[in-house]
Amino acid sequence: MEQPTERQRQVRRLDEDERIETFDCGDADLDDFIINEAPMYRDALLAVTYVMEQDGIPIAYFSLANDRVSIQDFDTNTEFNRFRRQRFVNEKRIRSYPAVKVGRFAVSASVRGEGIGSMLLDFIKAYFIIDNKTGCRFITVDAYRSAIPFYEKNGFLPLLADDDDATTRLMFFDLADYKRQLREDNHSLQ
Repeated sequence: MEQPTERQRQVRRLDEDERIETFDCGDADLDDFIINEAPMYRDALLAVTYVMEQDGIPIAYFSLANDRVSIQDFDTNTEFNRFRRQRFVNEKRIRSYPAVKVGRFAVSASVRGEGIGSMLLDFIKAYFIIDNKTGCRFITVDAYRSAIPFYEKNGFLPLLADDDDATTRLMFFDLADYKRQLREDNHSLQ
């Protein structure tokens, strides 16, 4: 009797001339991005897209772009200063802090519920913690309203007070918290 093989999953950067022909996450806008727009964003140097494949078939993707958490993101200087004091011990007096933005993020409907989305967010977090490539402190996302609970479950916080009229909500994840958690986890394993 033949043993079932474990499905092989890998995350990789979308190649320069590569095009994804089909993808179905249940959201036409997100499907259209990976099929039609990702190459244009890459060519214009606006975002880089990564795919997760299972047995050579794309099952999820995300795009990353440079961003910042800035004083302009807050309604008042007081709110920005409160944010800064909570996050920085020595209260670094700069007007913006480096971030990476998750521009698009989608998981195929065929694998929904398998934890792929959380796995990919952990991949992104580790990607910017391990051998920090650019000096990046935060991950940001303009989360669709329906995705807010998913991002909250993965440690993201709203940057501003709730705006009931917005279709998205600006959220952030502090990579310093993740780095601290990894150190604590490694220390407890020793």
